[in-house]
Amino acid sequence: MRSIALILAAATVCFTSLVPSQAAPQRTQPLTADGLLRWIGDYRFKPDPMRVPEIIRALSQGGSFKEPENAAVHIGFFAGVIARSDKPEELIKKTLPLPYEDQWVLIKAIAYSGHPQWKALLRKYAMYMPGRQVMIQKYLNDKLPTLDQIAFDRPLAWQEKVKVYFTGKDPDEGKLRLEPTPELVDMLWGYYFATGAYRPVAQIVGMLRWSKEKNSVDKLTVGSMAKYTLATNAARDGDLLRILRWQYNQIQNDDKPILKEVIDAAETVDTVKLRKMALAAIEERKIKGPGYKENINTWGQVGQAAIGLGCIAAAAAGALALGLPCVIGGAASTAAINAWAKQ
Repeated sequence: MRSIALILAAATVCFTSLVPSQAAPQRTQPLTADGLLRWIGDYRFKPDPMRVPEIIRALSQGGSFKEPENAAVHIGFFAGVIARSDKPEELIKKTLPLPYEDQWVLIKAIAYSGHPQWKALLRKYAMYMPGRQVMIQKYLNDKLPTLDQIAFDRPLAWQEKVKVYFTGKDPDEGKLRLEPTPELVDMLWGYYFATGAYRPVAQIVGMLRWSKEKNSVDKLTVGSMAKYTLATNAARDGDLLRILRWQYNQIQNDDKPILKEVIDAAETVDTVKLRKMALAAIEERKIKGPGYKENINTWGQVGQAAIGLGCIAAAAAGALALGLPCVIGGAASTAAINAWAKQ
């Protein structure tokens, strides 16, 4: 995964000064990649929703949406802006037209916004995206998942454990779910940058348990990203740290000690240790393979054999392009580490 700073550098974003002048007409100034990152990171404190469409169009013109995985933070951010807007129709109208190859960004942002009228908004502006009708209809007909349908693990009932033992199949297979990926982490951070809302933070906290994952390198990578990015952002954002402290007092499950590590790292600004731990855990899992090979104590673990070949093959080939590079490259999440222009 490329650095978001490199992606944004490809786009030339121009807009008027953030502080309007009373004495003279506003002058258009170029917004650099670092400037845009800082603007996104500070947006929830100084929201300016009507400037967002101009930035989305400029990113489109700069080719920032060519690779879907690199657009995640922008989709989440735009979704959050739509969610909080009292004029979502005006936002969408100002964003259009977009070229065919980039219209999916707007569609996902609307669907992921969680706005009470998001389906009505999609229907109203579908005519402006005639080549994307299949995608639009799938969202309207609940055939594609939204941010409320993240596939979190859940405890299995004993009947389900028996089924897993004999079939090796996930009991939730076939249900409409948004699978956790590094891009999803970026998307949730984008939503938080736009809104400062509790929900995306809680969803990222819900991924912390995967930082101890022993059966899937994919989940281990996502969990490690969640842990590291929460700590790194909370070290810079007092409001976020207060949210994490409050949530720590509410939860009573296995996530609690991991969240305590996050809070301690944020309070002492000691996130380097978390990054090293994440790298070591991922490298160890790549070498050892799925944990069920080491110890099969429960029926639930037997079902993990279904993903064994995929994990081993990907780890052996070093082919986890969506996960490992964004961790090993020096940042656990493109959005989270680069939300502020300088570290």
